[in-house]
Amino acid sequence: MTESPPLRHGWTTGACATAAAKAAYAALLGGAFPDPVQITLPRGQHVAFALAQTKLEDGSAMACVVKDAGDDPDVTHGALIRVRVWRNAPGTGVTFMAGAGVGMVTRPGLPIPPGEPAINPMPRQMIGIALAEVAASHGVAADVVVQIGIDHGSDLARHTLNARLGIVGGLSVLGTTGIVVPFSCAAWIDTIHRGIDVARAMGLAHVAGATGRTSEEAVQALYALPDPALIDMGDFVGGMLKYLRTHPIPRVTIAGGIGKMVKLAQGRLDLHSKRGSVDLPELARLAASLGASDDVQTRIRAANTAAEALSIAEGLPLAEAVAEAALRVAQDVLADAPIALETLIFDSSGALLAHARNLRR
Repeated sequence: MTESPPLRHGWTTGACATAAAKAAYAALLGGAFPDPVQITLPRGQHVAFALAQTKLEDGSAMACVVKDAGDDPDVTHGALIRVRVWRNAPGTGVTFMAGAGVGMVTRPGLPIPPGEPAINPMPRQMIGIALAEVAASHGVAADVVVQIGIDHGSDLARHTLNARLGIVGGLSVLGTTGIVVPFSCAAWIDTIHRGIDVARAMGLAHVAGATGRTSEEAVQALYALPDPALIDMGDFVGGMLKYLRTHPIPRVTIAGGIGKMVKLAQGRLDLHSKRGSVDLPELARLAASLGASDDVQTRIRAANTAAEALSIAEGLPLAEAVAEAALRVAQDVLADAPIALETLIFDSSGALLAHARNLRR
């Protein structure tokens, strides 16, 4: 059996915007677009980008780079990152503006304050360094306005969590290293952290992390939670809890289906199927502690899913026992953080199966 080729890395929107900004500013000062244009990434790598579109007008220049996310299923893969630059008043430095398709920050708690375009600190730093290089080569100061747009960005943003985080009107310009690692969990966990930051900055006293859409909708309806209180935890319950340990919120709910919650109850903090399946023999032992017969235990060990095991254990408080065990695991991660923690288990229709809570704060 032949091995699959390694997954191809890509480039962040911040790296693409840096390349486009550098090319546009070079044309504004020198009359010609460098193509390809080379930039230096935060860790020192030198990367060249081809330009997809250019336009030089009186007083401004525009360059575009196509976002290549490599083999990562990034919503912005193939998007056109469009940067226009023009001179600003002496001493103003680099000023950023949102073009079409780039959102504006409207809520506190994000790395960029409300009222600013959603261009994160590292892309701003990368662009500032690149423009300073161009300015120095022409013997001028980098007093320039940088307007970043993403073609169709407002439509693409509907497939992201930007609206929940308070970023309206389009996408964010992101990136810390300039490189997109395919299927990296780092971006998702960073989104979890930013969601917690926004909730804290808004003064929310209760947030909920859910393993999927059904449990998220169910817990939101149960407690009438606003959208910013919903943390897109997915499989990364450990990533959420570890951040909450040092950035606490008074009340935290963990919600999920029986399969994911059994994994948490069995000590897993990454609930993805690739990290392992439900330990059915362990689930059978838990059922035994509740009085399950030998026949029921055997059938649970042979079940295809945790949901099937739950149906086999009908009449026993197995879901409640799973919720309690999951609560203990999660509480261990939070340690002594001042958080009232609870776990909820929902079925596939969104009906509540079990609820465990620890109101210690």
